[in-house]
Amino acid sequence: MQKIIVLDRDGVINQDSDAFIKSAEEWQPIEGSIEAIKTLKMAGWRVAIATNQSGIARGYYDRTALNAMHAKLQNLLEPYSIDWISFAPYLAQDYSPARKPGCGMLRAIERALALNLKGAPMVGDTLVDVQAAQAMGMRPYLVRSGKGERTLAAHPYLAERVLVFDNLLALTRHLLDEVA
Repeated sequence: MQKIIVLDRDGVINQDSDAFIKSAEEWQPIEGSIEAIKTLKMAGWRVAIATNQSGIARGYYDRTALNAMHAKLQNLLEPYSIDWISFAPYLAQDYSPARKPGCGMLRAIERALALNLKGAPMVGDTLVDVQAAQAMGMRPYLVRSGKGERTLAAHPYLAERVLVFDNLLALTRHLLDEVA
């Protein structure tokens, strides 16, 4: 069975901002996140990203800027790379099924990588990440980085329903210990 993990981007891999990350210069990895992804790749995992990017619809940045952010991530991961990146450039009020908590991006990952995400881990820092994972039958995990602490404060019951880790590196260590 192919090991696959789906990651949210902002707040899980890179620093998040309520003012949005609008350029490759603003895009900065969270300490340990690049190491975590490389560790997963070395252990034979496929890594995909599912990220809401409403900043495009808001006019804060365009797809070229988003591609530059993702190119920066891919360069930091060399000689490894992310297997697939899905993004939803829509506002919440657009009610797009692609945007989390909808499952459109997750279904796109399944099609692109020719696999089933049922039972696979999904890592996020917000309630919509957990909801999308649950809707797909995945195993949701929450990180305290990014908006994770704010999410836990607003929805304290989540700590009883999903495993919570300080950051992606701590979660990665847990997953690899679990498999070993």
